[in-house]
Amino acid sequence: MIQAFGLTSNSRKDLPPAVDDVSFEARAGRVTALLGATGAGKTTVLRLMLELQQGRGLTYFRGRPLHRIAHPSREVGVLMGDVPGHPARTVRGHLRMLCAAAGVPVRRADEALEVVGLVSLREERLGTLSRGMDRRLGLACALLPDPHTLVLDDPAEGLSTRESHWLHGMLRAHAAQGGSVLFTTSEPKEAVRAADHVITIEQGRLVADQEAAEFARTRLRPRVAVRTPHAARLAALLAKEARTAHRSVEVVREVGNRLSVYGSTCADVGETAFRHGVLVHQLADEIGDMGPGVGRFPGEAAEAAQDPRAGATGPATGELLGDGALEVAGPEMRDGPAALDDFASQSGSHVRGARVVPADPKAHGDQVPHSSRDTHSAPAEVSGHAALSPATVSRAPTPLPPLPPPISVRSAPSPLRPLRYELRRAAGIGTGFLTGAAVLVTSALTAVLLARVGHTPQARLLAAWPRELPLPPAALGAGLLGALAFGDEFRHPALAADRGTVPRRLGLLTAKLVVAAVTALALAFLAVGCDAQVLYLVYGRELTEVPADWLSLSASWFGLVAGCAWAGVLAAGIFRSTTAGLAAVVSVPILVVPLVRKALDGGSVRAAAGLPARLREVLLLQWPFGGERYLAGAVRVVAQPVGGALTLSLTALLCAYLLTALRSRVR
Repeated sequence: MIQAFGLTSNSRKDLPPAVDDVSFEARAGRVTALLGATGAGKTTVLRLMLELQQGRGLTYFRGRPLHRIAHPSREVGVLMGDVPGHPARTVRGHLRMLCAAAGVPVRRADEALEVVGLVSLREERLGTLSRGMDRRLGLACALLPDPHTLVLDDPAEGLSTRESHWLHGMLRAHAAQGGSVLFTTSEPKEAVRAADHVITIEQGRLVADQEAAEFARTRLRPRVAVRTPHAARLAALLAKEARTAHRSVEVVREVGNRLSVYGSTCADVGETAFRHGVLVHQLADEIGDMGPGVGRFPGEAAEAAQDPRAGATGPATGELLGDGALEVAGPEMRDGPAALDDFASQSGSHVRGARVVPADPKAHGDQVPHSSRDTHSAPAEVSGHAALSPATVSRAPTPLPPLPPPISVRSAPSPLRPLRYELRRAAGIGTGFLTGAAVLVTSALTAVLLARVGHTPQARLLAAWPRELPLPPAALGAGLLGALAFGDEFRHPALAADRGTVPRRLGLLTAKLVVAAVTALALAFLAVGCDAQVLYLVYGRELTEVPADWLSLSASWFGLVAGCAWAGVLAAGIFRSTTAGLAAVVSVPILVVPLVRKALDGGSVRAAAGLPARLREVLLLQWPFGGERYLAGAVRVVAQPVGGALTLSLTALLCAYLLTALRSRVR
């Protein structure tokens, strides 16, 4: 069950809020439609409910606000817009990745595909899916953790009639199993056909809260749709015959050559057109037009009635001037009674025969807000009703109710299985494999060219690192893969589809650092191996001998590549961009290394030469298995200008990342 109380969006500048004090319920076992025209505030209501937008109000999902639910995706399934997945990822791979994020078994991906009918398209790429298939995939993502509540923003938009019927059938089946379903729509016919309960909002305010049957009876009216090149002539003939036969017929001139006739039938309209030789292109019964005067706020009808321009009708032609205008043609449409009929039409009254019967103020299901600002409306709100007594007018104003609690935007929760999620994310697309292949080819070609030119040390030759380049190809490739690890999250926010911003929790960061380090080490090892093999094939054995200080060189090489990968991960996570992550990697040798060299002035290697012995003397420990050699190698790597610059950069980026993550959590 969904309970929304006082949802109000923050206003910008001097503009009124897009949503103002909206409260409603969506019960379990039923489908609820949030109806409103484009720009009425439907999406804003959902964003306030899901804590994706700041504002005021409170929303309970089965008695708990969303920020107090441990695993929100298991309680509320959300479908808002297209599926935010990488276009190159397969349908099945995307769902398997989300299974790790939601902490559910991987078999749920195949079960969800079977439920939505996408089993035959499980190997298709997301970028190749049609609109209908994308909606099916979005519904599968929402159903993946088996939530109790479904919240969907205009799910049938752009779908064919067949796809719409299938989608609404799925929503009805979910409700039949005891779940709650809330979806938005701008089509009254869709709301009546697919929902059990209809909530109508206009200009950000609640105007009706009704059962679907009552909504269809009070806010929808049957009509006859007519399309003819002689629309004005046919409208005049219909109005004339209605006056002659003492019938109430309402003719609405719409855009183009289309008429909407209320209070008549296809047979009557067709006979009239046939008798007078009017060519008709379309003649059909329709239900689903909200009709004129429906959906106004309480008091608007009376204010419109007091406007002298409200009843400015044209001649007795059965229509008003302008598209979308209307006229009620009846038995007494001349002189004085015409003005009364116009007043009745503007105030929501119904014309029956020669009498004007005022409409019930509750006939349209409008709910009059009970706030104090509505109790002090002008007398125009009660025109046509009993006047307020002096005692009522002089009554002291009711104090304003307290403001609803503020709504703060919270980031998406971290994946419940972050390492598994990151592995599936990285292996689900071919970007990493293509990048690795390009790095190996570039590194091998660079090594061959360096060997041909000559004057290159063997260590740099095996790493394919010319002195003119700030970093070797393997380090640049590792940095790019690290930057993509977080850059793709912000570009295709699959984790934040229902909760706003991409999470920057420590669990997700640790998983990305581990996967990036393993990938970088594998890339570094393969790059050296490929370079050595190509050099052996081209120039023989003399260029592939193992250096004497291979231990410290290997530590420096692997540390450089892994450090570049980590720098890309941290910078992309901080600045939310792949480009920023790669720029941070390149800036280490270009900007940070000269500063470190200037600060250390080249004496750090000699100062660190006896560090293991001094540590052994201080700690009184004996290093087993020659451990002092490994420690000395690690210290020498860090003491080098590049190593020191990379260490300082990683430390600064890690501190900035932690500060950013903690600041978002405090908010």
